[in-house]
Amino acid sequence: MNVRARKRSAGGREAKLAARKEASRKHAPAFIERRIPVYEMLDEGSLELIESNADTLLQEIGVEFRDFPQALKLFKDAGADVTGELVRFPRGLCRSIVKATAPAEYTQYARNPERNVIIGGPRTVLVPAYGSPFVRDLDKGRRYATLEDFRNFVKLTYSSTGLHHSGGTVCEPVDIPVNKRHFDMVYSHIKYSDKPFMGSVTRPERAEDSVAMAKIVFGDEFVENNAVMTSLINVNSPLTYDSTMLGSLTVYARHNQATVISPFILSGAMSPVTVAATAAQILAEALVGMAYAQLVRPGAPVIFGMFSSAISMQSGAPTFGTPEPSLVLYTVASLARRLGVPFRSGGGLCSSKIPDAQAAYESANTLQTAALAGVNFMLHTAGWLEGGLSMGYEKFIMDIDQADMLAVLLHGVDFSENGQAMDAFREVGPGKHFLGCAHTRANFETAFYRSKVADNNSFEQWEEDGSLDTAMRANKIWKKMLAEYEAPPLDPAIDEALLDFMARRKAQFADQNY
Repeated sequence: MNVRARKRSAGGREAKLAARKEASRKHAPAFIERRIPVYEMLDEGSLELIESNADTLLQEIGVEFRDFPQALKLFKDAGADVTGELVRFPRGLCRSIVKATAPAEYTQYARNPERNVIIGGPRTVLVPAYGSPFVRDLDKGRRYATLEDFRNFVKLTYSSTGLHHSGGTVCEPVDIPVNKRHFDMVYSHIKYSDKPFMGSVTRPERAEDSVAMAKIVFGDEFVENNAVMTSLINVNSPLTYDSTMLGSLTVYARHNQATVISPFILSGAMSPVTVAATAAQILAEALVGMAYAQLVRPGAPVIFGMFSSAISMQSGAPTFGTPEPSLVLYTVASLARRLGVPFRSGGGLCSSKIPDAQAAYESANTLQTAALAGVNFMLHTAGWLEGGLSMGYEKFIMDIDQADMLAVLLHGVDFSENGQAMDAFREVGPGKHFLGCAHTRANFETAFYRSKVADNNSFEQWEEDGSLDTAMRANKIWKKMLAEYEAPPLDPAIDEALLDFMARRKAQFADQNY
C-alpha cells in the first residue's frame, strides 16, 4: 500500500472511531453495574479487631469538635461524654446511630434523568479530580487555574463516557475572589453539564448558596426530599472536626443532601505508620461524622469516605501508588460494607509533576485497587498530578482511558450464547484461524477494548504519524474534545434565574480572598 492510500485508510479508521465514540457517548451508562466480586483481604477476626480498636479510640481518646456548640449538644443528648470541645463516645454508640438510619444506597438526581446515579451496593460512580489550585498542559506548562480552565474540565468531564459525575472543585479558579467563586463553579456544573455535581463546602453560607442554586434547578420540595448534590466533608485528621466542615455538613444534612465523610490521612504524619492503626483511625473519624449527619437529620445520605496515602520518611512528601495505601483501602472498604453504607476512595493518584511513566503506574495502581476493593464513589478518577496540586489536561485524557477500561473489567465475563462462541468452534474446527469466521466478523467492533490514547501501530506507522508519545496524543485529544463540545440544553428560564440569583448574592458582600 502506498503512503497516500495508507493515509486514506487511516482517515477512514479515524472517521469510524469518531462515529463509534459519538454513539458510545450517547448510550453510555449513567454508572457502572458491578458484575465481579470485590476483593476481601481480611478475615472476620481481623476486621472485628479494627472495629474494636476504633471504639477504643472514640471511648478513651475522643474527638475534638472545634467552635461548633451544636455538635457538642447533639452528641451529649445522644449519650456521649462532652468535656469542653472534646467528645468521648460509649463503645458502639456511633455505629448504632449510623446503622439505624443511614441509607445503604441512594440515588443522586441529575438535571438529565438519564444521568441519575445510584451510589452504593454493586455500583461504581467515577468522578474527576478535586481541589487543585494549578493546572498543567503541554502548551502552557504549570499555572494557576482560571474559570476558563474550570469550565474546560467540566466540559471534558461531560464529554467523557467513563466519568459519571461532574464532580466539584475540579480546579480552583483563582481569577475570581475566594468568597464568590463557588457561585461560578456550581453554575458551570449546571450550565455545561447535565451530570450530577457536588456543592461548595468552604463555608456554611456557601453550602447554603449551593442548595439555593440547586433548588432553582430542581425545585424546593424536590431538593428537600431527594439528593441532588453529594459534597465532600474532610476530617481535620487526627481526630478533629473544624467549624467550617461541621457547618457545611450541617447545612447539607439538614436539607437531605448527601455528604462524603472523608478522613484525610497521610500515614506517618496524620496517623501512625501502620496499616491496622490507620484503618482504625479512619473508621473512628468517619463513624463520628456519619453519626453527626444522622443526628442532624435521620436518613440523610452519607458516604464512608477515605483519602489515605503514605509519606516519604526521607522528605515528608506524600507518596502514591505504593502497597501500604492499597492495603488500607482494601481494609476500609470491607469495614464500610460491614457498616452498610456506600464507600468512597481511590482515583488516579500520583505524585508525578508531569504525565509521565511515574504518573501512569502510580495512578494505575490506585485505580485498580479501588476497582477491586468495591469503591462506590471514586473521587479523583481523572486529572490528578503532583499530589493533587495540579489538574493536568493530558493526564485527564490518560485517566479517562483507564476509566473506560475499568468499566469493562467490572462488567465481568459474558456467558451469553455469543460469549460462549460455540458456533465459532463449530465453524472453524481444528488447525485453522478465527480471523474470518462469522463470529469474529459479528463481534469485530466490540470484541476488545480499544484505547483512545495508546498507539498499537507498527513502528513505521507510529514514526510516520509524528512519533508522538502518550502525552502528545492526549494533548490532541483534549483539544479536539473541547472543539467538538456541545452544551446540553438548559431551560432558559432556569438559566436566567440562576444568573439573577448569583448577581444579587454577589452584590451583597465585598470581594475577599480568604
